[in-house]
Amino acid sequence: MVDDFGRKPPRRRVPGPARPARSGAPRRQPGPGGRPARRPAPPRRAAPPRTLRLGSPRPRLRLVGLGLTLVMAAFVFRLLQVQAVDASTYAAKAEQNRYVVHTLAAERGGITDRNGVALAASVDAYDITADPTMFTRKQLKIDDGPEQAAALLAPILGQDQAALVKKLRPKDKDLRYVRLALSRTPQVWTQIKDLRLALAKKAERDKSTVNVLAGVFADPSSKRIYPNGDLAAGILGWVNADGRGGGGIEQQLNKTLSGKDGKIRYAQSGGRQVPTAGSTETPAVPGSQVELTIDRDIQWAAQNAITEQVKKSKADRGYVVVQDTRTGQILAMANSPGFDPGNLRHANPAALGNAAVQDAYEPGSTAKVMSMAAVLEENVATPLTHVVVPNRLHRGDRLFQDDIDHATWYLTLNGVLAKSSNIGTILATGQLGKTQPQANQVLYSYLRRFGIGSYSGLDFPGETKGILAPPGQWSTSQQYTIPFGQGFSINAIQAASVYSTIANGGVRVEPTLVRGTKGPDGRFTPAAKPEVRRVVSAKTAKTLAQMLESVVDDEQGTGIKARIPGYRVAGKTGTANRVDPATGRYKGYTSSFAGFAPADKPRITVYCAIQNATTGSYFGGQICGPIYKQVMEFALKTLQVPPTGAHPANLPVSYQP
Repeated sequence: MVDDFGRKPPRRRVPGPARPARSGAPRRQPGPGGRPARRPAPPRRAAPPRTLRLGSPRPRLRLVGLGLTLVMAAFVFRLLQVQAVDASTYAAKAEQNRYVVHTLAAERGGITDRNGVALAASVDAYDITADPTMFTRKQLKIDDGPEQAAALLAPILGQDQAALVKKLRPKDKDLRYVRLALSRTPQVWTQIKDLRLALAKKAERDKSTVNVLAGVFADPSSKRIYPNGDLAAGILGWVNADGRGGGGIEQQLNKTLSGKDGKIRYAQSGGRQVPTAGSTETPAVPGSQVELTIDRDIQWAAQNAITEQVKKSKADRGYVVVQDTRTGQILAMANSPGFDPGNLRHANPAALGNAAVQDAYEPGSTAKVMSMAAVLEENVATPLTHVVVPNRLHRGDRLFQDDIDHATWYLTLNGVLAKSSNIGTILATGQLGKTQPQANQVLYSYLRRFGIGSYSGLDFPGETKGILAPPGQWSTSQQYTIPFGQGFSINAIQAASVYSTIANGGVRVEPTLVRGTKGPDGRFTPAAKPEVRRVVSAKTAKTLAQMLESVVDDEQGTGIKARIPGYRVAGKTGTANRVDPATGRYKGYTSSFAGFAPADKPRITVYCAIQNATTGSYFGGQICGPIYKQVMEFALKTLQVPPTGAHPANLPVSYQP
């Protein structure tokens, strides 16, 4: 038995009745040192049953209640924070994750020729996009989702597989939108959709199959096309991958053509739009249509002619400009070699751009018409003035000669132009002043009036204004080479404009390439009127036109290959030493021909130049004269310009001393 503290009580001896002694035996008494006899043990009492006493439950209940109270307090605090204190912040985050905003690309305006024929247009296309979060292991249950998707998409999109993987597995794990490819045809998007659907059906039947294209989508956009291939590519330019003009009119008038993009905002779930959640949309405003001054058919004729001759002559390049003499409008501006603006991957980088306005070169003898204009306008000579042209002429530190070796020529001023005599031109322009510096200043002023050393007025991307130094900076040789077209540089548009000025009675009309624009509402807005200024008198212009006829009609002229049966033709040949752009040194020749027709009632100017012809003749009259004839004939017929039927002036070329 134990007490309430677990201790056993001490045993107590209880005296009992004495044992009776055995009969017949004496009771032993303990002797000294003996062991006393054992007393009988008292009887044991039975132990009472044990009792288990439990502790009080109240402390435990209080502890549990306190814990639950703290937990509930935390939940209530967090609930108040989310729904009351920071409600707007969390709502904005939820809104951001739920709603997406996409740009609605504006349809780019088209480009047409003067007759409304399409030269550049936009067609329906799709930008192929993806939601990178739908290619993660969490979504697809596989580790190589981006790799599998890229392997399927790369051959369809024509893109590098590794580049697609990089887009589908971006560093920003929260990125929900990437563009995989731009401006793909509807056929490409249909192919991707069909493949995605096939994978989805297979995944329903076979749980081990994963639809790795579930996160691929498309945004409607447009694709720029050029129906005529490389026709007028130098004028049109091209559109970059981001939808911006990369050259030519596409770049110059990009803002007009591109319009204004719109936006659409909608709720999404799993990368798909939730139709019942509503959306807000700002419609895109289409770009305006641009109408050019060029005529597609004349452009084709010019481009075909120059391309054939450049190939035949194995030249570096060539250009042809056709201009309306009365309005200054460019009817054609052809370059060779060219490029296809719809397929730049196969384009020669050296052929990109518009060489007719971007190349600066020394014009050669086609510039002599400006020198003659100054001589006639200043009344220092007439077409019949006699000019003795020796075989050689010493001026400054140089000995000058003509393109062919000859005995002394006895020419009229008209003959100097017809036979393209450098020496005769030097002698004639030397009369412009009492001293050579004075003559230089007068000639310089006329060159500037004709637009040399200034931009043409087209505002074309990359246009050069050429190089014309002030007369005070002319070297000793330049004082005598500039009159016959060496020592300064121009572009093809400037050269054509000079002849159009003569053809227009001495009035220069700034060249133009854009007739106007047609807005989304269909209203046509004409382009601003070009600048007009008089350069020389009508009398001087008419006299020059008659002198230029001698270049083509007279048997002694250098431009007989430019003759057009039934029409009076005015023109001038040119063969100039050419500066190689790569080395900065003279190498090869610039061959050219410029003129207008009908000579007595001009309507059209044609200018042709070929750079560095290496096969066959390099003289301008021989290789550019036929191009002038071919293009001019086509243009006259296209515009239905009849011959005047008048007889030419037939000014004398030479005289008998």
